Amino acid sequence: MGLARAHLRLANARRPELAALELDALADTGALHLCIPEHVAIQLQLDELEKREITIADGSKRLVPYVGPVIISFANRHCYAGAMVLGNETLLGAIPMEDMDLVVLPGARQVAVNPASPNIAQSTVKALQQPKLLSPEADHFENAHFEHK
Repeated sequence: MGLARAHLRLANARRPELAALELDALADTGALHLCIPEHVAIQLQLDELEKREITIADGSKRLVPYVGPVIISFANRHCYAGAMVLGNETLLGAIPMEDMDLVVLPGARQVAVNPASPNIAQSTVKALQQPKLLSPEADHFENAHFEHK
C-alpha cells in the first residue's frame, strides 16, 4: 500500500480577489489538520491567528503558525479550515476530510468523494442534551415558568 494523494484547490476565504492554488496533497488520516508549507501561506496571504504547539510523527514538539481561513475544495466538496504552517508539502488531515465527507481508497491510493453521498456531503451530528442539574434549587429552576413582560 502506498501513499494516497488528493488534488486540492486552496483559497483565502477573506481575500477572494487572490488566485487560488491548485496542488496535490498527501492524504493522512493519522494527522488531524491541514498542514501547508510556508510558501503556500505566503502565496495565499493567510492571516496568522496564533502559534500552536504540535506533535509531529517522531514524537517531537514544535511551535508553528496557525493561519487561515482557508477554503479547501476537492471535486464537488468544499470546507473552511485553519492550517498549520510546516513542512515542504501540503498534508490533508482527518478533520477537513471528514468535513468534506471524503474517503481514502488505499488500494487505489486515491481520495474520493464518499460514494454513499456523492452529491451532498454527509455528516453525523449527535443531538445535544441539556445537562441535568443536581440540586433542589435546580429542580425548582427547571420547573419554573417564566413570563415575558
